[in-house]
Amino acid sequence: MNFLRGVMGGQSAGPQHTEAETIQKLCDRVASSTLLDDRRNAVRALKSLSKKYRLEVGIQAMEHLIHVLQTDRSDSEIIGYALDTLYNIISNDEEEEVDDVEGKRFEDLGSQFTEIFIKQQENVTLLLSLLEGKWRTSEFDFHVRWPGVKLLTSLLKQLGPQVQQIILVSPMGVSRLMDLLADSREVIRNDGVLLLQALTRSNGAIQKIVAFENAFERLLDIITEEGNSDGGIVVEDCLILLQNLLKNNNSNQNFFKEGSYIQRMKPWFEVGDENSGWSAQKVTNLHLMLQLVRVLVSPTNPPGATSSCQKAMFQCGLLQQLCTILMATGVPADILTETINTVSEVIRGCQVNQDYFASVNAPSNPPRPAIVVLLMSMVNERQPFVLRCAVLYCFQCFLYKNQKGQGEIVSTLLPSTIDAMGNSVSAGQLLCGGLFSTDSLSNWCAAVALAHALQENATQKEQLLRVQLATNIGNPPVSLLQQCTNILSQGDKINRRGSKIQTRVGLLMLLCTWLSNCPIAVTHFLHNSANVPFLTGQIAENLGEEEQLVQGLCALLLGISIYFNDNSLESYMKEKLKQLIEKRIGKENFIEKLGFISKHELYSRASQKPQPNFPSPEYMIFDHEFTKLVKELEGVITKAIYKSSEEDKKEEEVKKTLEQHDSIVTHYKNMIREQDLQLEELKQQVSTLKCQNEQLQTAVTQQVSQIQQHKDQYNLLKVQLGKENQHHGSQSDGAQMNGIQPEEIGRLREEIEELKSKQELLQSQLAEKDSLIENLVSELLQPSASAGDSEKVAELKEELATLKSQLNSQSVEITKLQTEKQELLQKTEAFAKSVPVQGEGETPAAANSTDVEGRLSALLQETKELKNEIKALSEERTAIKEQLDSSNSTIAILQNEKDKLELEITDSKKEQDDLLVLLADQDQKILSLKNKLKDLGHPVEEEDELESGDQEDEDDETEDGGKDQDQGYL
Repeated sequence: MNFLRGVMGGQSAGPQHTEAETIQKLCDRVASSTLLDDRRNAVRALKSLSKKYRLEVGIQAMEHLIHVLQTDRSDSEIIGYALDTLYNIISNDEEEEVDDVEGKRFEDLGSQFTEIFIKQQENVTLLLSLLEGKWRTSEFDFHVRWPGVKLLTSLLKQLGPQVQQIILVSPMGVSRLMDLLADSREVIRNDGVLLLQALTRSNGAIQKIVAFENAFERLLDIITEEGNSDGGIVVEDCLILLQNLLKNNNSNQNFFKEGSYIQRMKPWFEVGDENSGWSAQKVTNLHLMLQLVRVLVSPTNPPGATSSCQKAMFQCGLLQQLCTILMATGVPADILTETINTVSEVIRGCQVNQDYFASVNAPSNPPRPAIVVLLMSMVNERQPFVLRCAVLYCFQCFLYKNQKGQGEIVSTLLPSTIDAMGNSVSAGQLLCGGLFSTDSLSNWCAAVALAHALQENATQKEQLLRVQLATNIGNPPVSLLQQCTNILSQGDKINRRGSKIQTRVGLLMLLCTWLSNCPIAVTHFLHNSANVPFLTGQIAENLGEEEQLVQGLCALLLGISIYFNDNSLESYMKEKLKQLIEKRIGKENFIEKLGFISKHELYSRASQKPQPNFPSPEYMIFDHEFTKLVKELEGVITKAIYKSSEEDKKEEEVKKTLEQHDSIVTHYKNMIREQDLQLEELKQQVSTLKCQNEQLQTAVTQQVSQIQQHKDQYNLLKVQLGKENQHHGSQSDGAQMNGIQPEEIGRLREEIEELKSKQELLQSQLAEKDSLIENLVSELLQPSASAGDSEKVAELKEELATLKSQLNSQSVEITKLQTEKQELLQKTEAFAKSVPVQGEGETPAAANSTDVEGRLSALLQETKELKNEIKALSEERTAIKEQLDSSNSTIAILQNEKDKLELEITDSKKEQDDLLVLLADQDQKILSLKNKLKDLGHPVEEEDELESGDQEDEDDETEDGGKDQDQGYL
């Protein structure tokens, strides 16, 4: 505080002695009075004196006022007076700042008093607690909160970073201030917005906290309540605060997008059709709203974040709303210009948005595409300069990374498209009209726009060579390339409005963009014998500073003609052009002229941002994308000029060798890719075979269990027939046996039927096995290139052999069953013969004899049926044997195919070994060629070098030698 007293004592004219004493007495009353009324009256008196005697009150009363804030918090009046007094001390009134010389000496008092106040961080924390005020009544809260908001805002304006840091470390400091936006009193809410503006300025940490405290929701609600773009100054303040939160803050931008707040911006731009009410405040609000949209899609943002915001703006209809304003009538010029710039960045690099913009039509009769309407404004010299720049930027953004749009623009210049369009004006015709008009600014804009239609698109560069222009009646048409060079060679002979060099600079930028990376265009350019002498003549002359830029661009164009020359014209081969430069210009002089481009004062300005933002037309010299091209080509052209013919030949040989190597590598890559596909198919086949094998094993298991059941049933039948024989051998039990015999025969018949059905089931399963074996054979006959697959095939064959043995065992069991059934039939016949013989030796009753004969005849009939069924089973067994024999032949065929596959795999391995040897020899040759290149000073890219430990040192030495050689050239 001593320096303030020094200022006070050194002033030439100060307050009267009585007033200084009065301030001192008032301070004493505040400090010593025990009655609250006395202290309140003293603080109110200090408030009334604080504006006129700001220095004295600040020096003497600040400590007492802070003490009042700490001790008298229960009284709203004294707290309000103290806060107002501190605000008057700290804030710099405009009247005082522009006062006389005496007032100017104290213009920095605000920052000095602010420094004193925040020196104790507890003072700021105390002020934050007063603003919170949850324990006070509404009336008390207003008397304290409003002056507290103004005081804290003034502190932030004076020493923003320091106060921001104190608030940031205060517990719940930012959250307390966010409550101001929810205050029901508009004056506090509005001043709270101003406070948050100062708080969030240039502080990313506080911006994030404010955003996550639901600031976006509250601010958008306020804007909606105030009437969007028709609102007052409060809408403007909220928009400025939103810009503070979003600009250069990727985290908040992402939070804004994910919170679906972009969708809530669409009603801002519903300005109506009549557009009659365009007040100054509405223009300001809409201008800020457009800027806020541009903040979200700025080219300086991360590409992913910009792309997602662009897509969201299209999906919610925001882009469509902007295009409506773009094509509306009665829109103020500055709003129209900013809308064009906003649409430009919303569509820049986004294919969906670019396609939509291409489909927008102006509400005219007949309808015209929006692009055509905008280009008409760009080439119209009566339009405002800023509007023409905005249209150029919009056209550039429409073509940025949009090969489809580039093709559509170039196609409007081709003869077939022009004939189809009839009398309607196309974009290409407008560009050509601007390119050859008498207005230099139109020439420059049209040339740059046409260059963007060719940017990084070799196809359209070749297509543009087909464009023919009609000249005077009776003269043949000339190509667009030839017409550009004709205008360039005429120079200042044509009277143009505007800059003298602007037309030539625009044409040279167009030609450089056209010829770069397009050998066919270079050949067309060199085919005109007048072009090279014109360029060399321009470069060789000693002209003034204004013409140096044209000389540099001519040198760049000639260097492009050398670097991208395919030597198809014998008179203008690379070596001849370099000899011409050395004789007519000199290599050092040529490189010096080439360097004029990047050394120009406007070059760095254009290289910073894509938007062509120029204060006046004479500054409109360079295009942003062209500066990238210059940076890319300047170094390679310099190296190409200094190379000798031998080095060029060696470089060409190395390029050819590398191309051959690349073709060989590509061939082997394709071969390996095909083998990988074959291997994948074989793996799938193996998995299929495994599944089929599992199914076969399951079927075999089922058959084994069925055979076991057949065995058990046969044993049961055998036991039952044995018992029947015993009963027939006993005479005393003959009548009882005759009663049981039909039941046994019925059971035997049922068993035979079951055996027959099971035999049919076995036959169907065997047929399924045969079909599976045929599938296996057809799949295994396909070519295979994997040794692992052959092993799997061998395993499958072993499994087939196992199946064969199981089938043989089943066949043996079936044979045994048939043999046993035959023996059973023989016993049955013997039994049938023995019954009538025994009947003759005895004298049974006639009824019993007749009954026995009937039963025996029935038994003989059943026996014949059993013989027929057994015969059928025997035939089926023979068929099964034949099928097994065919399976054996199939397995033999599979074995032969396996041997063939093994031979093919062996041959394939030998062929791969031979190819690997060839690759090793080829890599050795390439390494030697690269070493030769490095010895000659040609740089070799790191990704193409062999990464072997033995050759790293040699490669490093070679590269160092090449660098030294290049430096020597420079």
